[in-house]
Amino acid sequence: MIEFHLEARSGVAPYMQLIQQVRHAMRLGLLKEGDKLPTVKEVVARVAINPNTVLKAYRELEYEGLVQPRPGLGTFVTSTLGGEADLAAHEPLRRDLEGWLAKARDAGLGDESIEALFVNTFRHFSAERAGNSSARTGRG
Repeated sequence: MIEFHLEARSGVAPYMQLIQQVRHAMRLGLLKEGDKLPTVKEVVARVAINPNTVLKAYRELEYEGLVQPRPGLGTFVTSTLGGEADLAAHEPLRRDLEGWLAKARDAGLGDESIEALFVNTFRHFSAERAGNSSARTGRG
């Protein structure tokens, strides 16, 4: 079962953080079709959040077709974020990333600096790839 956590300084609304965590868990194969999400009461107790915030996140996930509430039973994953490789296929990438993170720590970077560097590099890489894709197809 997924365990939620909230980052107060992230600038991302708490309900969106819950949604993102469910999506990430699905992409990584940690949540699969049929798995049960924590109850609203469990989430409220774990992360000290307003129950309406949890309900809003769960409703959004339901609207997206990713979960389905079952009265008296809980909220269950009904879909996957298909096309993603099996979790075992992620392991070599995870090990490489952990090595990179260790190098970043050894270079004296803190959590926020590491995150900023990663996000900036990822966005630059994605934009560059999108630009190259447009050039190959004659668009852009």
